[in-house]
Amino acid sequence: QVQLVESGGGLVQPGGSLRLSCAASGSDFRLYAMGWYRQAPGKQREWVATITRGAITNSATSVKGRFTISRDNAKNTVYLQMNSLKPEDTAVYYCNADGTSFGLGTYWGQGTQVTVSS
Repeated sequence: QVQLVESGGGLVQPGGSLRLSCAASGSDFRLYAMGWYRQAPGKQREWVATITRGAITNSATSVKGRFTISRDNAKNTVYLQMNSLKPEDTAVYYCNADGTSFGLGTYWGQGTQVTVSS
């Protein structure tokens, strides 16, 4: 089982930057593909970005070129660097660990709030 704890959210002005962190514990972090999702008020949760076990990344069109996902296996942590933030990026951001390739489970963090507003 994996425990995920997100941090780094907050209030930022449009055009600003934030870096989210997600610390994992309880299992071998290297076995999991890691992802970030977000959920805005009144909307469904949507995928933001993924990084595979081999550090191949992919991101949603809406954030491509602005957000960067990375991982540090030595620290059991995945990051989401968010630049050029827009009001529409306002949401609760969730970390996800996907171990299905190894017959392991899928896990979620509790979320961290990001608010982009002037």
